[in-house]
Amino acid sequence: MALKIETFSNVTGSSALFKALGHPLAEPGLARLIARLAAKPAVALYDPAGFARTLAELADLSAIRFTGAYVQDVTHIGRELVGCPTQPVSALGGSEAKAVLVAAFDAERVIGPIRHLVPTGAEVIALDIARLPSSMLTNPRTYLDPLNFATNLVFFRDDDDDGGHHTRLVTANYWSGYGATRTQLWLRLYDGAGKALAEWGEELKPGTSSVVIDSKDVRRRFGLKPFCGQIFLHAVGVAGHDVIKYALDTYGDGPSTLSCTHDANSFPADFYAGLPAPDQGERVLLWVQNAHPIPIPARAVGLNPMGRSEIAWLDDEVPPFGTAAIDVGRLLPDLAWPDQIEIRSGRHIVRPRYEVTRERRTRIAHVNVERTDLKPDPKIAELGNLFGKGFILPAPILPRGRYRSLVQPTPMATTQAELPVQLLVLDPEGREVARRPLGRLRRAESVAVEIDEMLADAGRDLDTGHVEMLYDFAQGGEADGWLHALFRYIDRTSGHAADTSFGAHVFNTVLTYKGEPQSYGGRPPGLSTRLFLRLGPDPLDTYCHLIYPASTPWHARSSTELALHRGDGSRVASRHLAIPCGGSRAFRTRETFSAEERHRAGGEAYVVVRDLTCRLFGYHGLISTEAFSLDHMFGF
Repeated sequence: MALKIETFSNVTGSSALFKALGHPLAEPGLARLIARLAAKPAVALYDPAGFARTLAELADLSAIRFTGAYVQDVTHIGRELVGCPTQPVSALGGSEAKAVLVAAFDAERVIGPIRHLVPTGAEVIALDIARLPSSMLTNPRTYLDPLNFATNLVFFRDDDDDGGHHTRLVTANYWSGYGATRTQLWLRLYDGAGKALAEWGEELKPGTSSVVIDSKDVRRRFGLKPFCGQIFLHAVGVAGHDVIKYALDTYGDGPSTLSCTHDANSFPADFYAGLPAPDQGERVLLWVQNAHPIPIPARAVGLNPMGRSEIAWLDDEVPPFGTAAIDVGRLLPDLAWPDQIEIRSGRHIVRPRYEVTRERRTRIAHVNVERTDLKPDPKIAELGNLFGKGFILPAPILPRGRYRSLVQPTPMATTQAELPVQLLVLDPEGREVARRPLGRLRRAESVAVEIDEMLADAGRDLDTGHVEMLYDFAQGGEADGWLHALFRYIDRTSGHAADTSFGAHVFNTVLTYKGEPQSYGGRPPGLSTRLFLRLGPDPLDTYCHLIYPASTPWHARSSTELALHRGDGSRVASRHLAIPCGGSRAFRTRETFSAEERHRAGGEAYVVVRDLTCRLFGYHGLISTEAFSLDHMFGF
């Protein structure tokens, strides 16, 4: 059962309504609204802006006796709302309602023009009763301003199982770069059953200061027992971005648990993809985080093999703001890596993470939003003369003496019946070393390509560099620009592994097409870089792999600055890199910055990767003696 709510549109952007109605601090107000209306013998609904359907999805209105529903837009007359056919609001005066629910925030400006239509003696109640406190609003004058609801959900765990599992969120006050002067965080921690365990606030330091929230510290601070759930995170006083970006490290007390992922994407979607089936000897758990204050009904979340129609449903209900684990192998026992799985999530959950366990080693990665609004674009195949390589999906090749690197193309739109793609291997200088056309991969066709095999087939050797996945129309085929892949890395010595996945973009060309090359701020083309690199706590070292992809020839070398900052945002030291166009460079922070510089930077230090000449794509991770993590970086 999918929720009928608007969350995010690639045309209109983010919706604040579902966040406003589903915010934990809105619950008491909505409860008062429902109680007052339930005491009335007859209630009329006035829905001037189409908010009522979302309200009915995120709040239980069954105790209210609605006797009529009224709309302003004449094209909406005759539809059904709250069990009533909609009528023009001009007919409201003939209602016998004893109360009128106005489905709007900032409702006084809406109520004024229809006040003379309200039945005599009827109470008028609007959604403003469920407003957050003014102290929680960035823009109090416009309640549904997306900046008022810069929220996100964070998978958060601290337990003692198998040597301990802990989580560490790291981000930065990047809003200060857009003019924010006083930013705060409001946080509420929920356990797996959706019970609130702790609530607190964080005042962010001025400037681009770092933010570190460690589950071990939270557990100690509030005297908590082991937990596995999520944090509801709300940033107040922001500017520029209504999205909370972060890196999330999961680590253990021993060497067998280490991984990193990035922000969960705060807009629940209908579908997600990029979930791998278990390999031999593996167990894969899909962590389902309920994003709303209502339960996820049984059989509302399901899994199906990619490209096939049979669905295995989660039979259990997930409580409001609760967290549950789905054993993928139990629901789909006949699948095995490299099979892929599609998640039918019904807008109940944010982009979920999956956890892979093998011989007591664990790692966590994320899936991606599967688009439902795309159609094949014939123009993409015709753009080669203007955009060269066109859409590029780059990823690192880790040092091959220690690591295996694998690439798996993943359908990431419900309309993708095929993926006409090829893989290129490039050395650090940007020279092509190997190429493999994969043909027109069918939606249900799961292929995982070993970089070792590509190099062997080409009769070439290479220690490190990067791989690019591109469209390949040599045999025809359709494309829509939403090209994704999962990249898997395996330590040949310890067996530890890391998964990361992302989508393709057009890189480093001044021409634009449908928002590409993307820009973090302003209009395309995006031709500069600002990436956030968090540093791991001792004794972990931090790894970064920067790739300079170019759809068409661009500047011969990048002019890249690596700036080491203290937690308060002040700069400690910097280094410069010149990355060849089409090439890549990898570095470790302990080799890049001296021990004295790292000591001065302190325990909450970070690095900003800045380049004004080109757009770089970056991956980061942590390295211990027996484990490593890897995921793509976020920019701002």
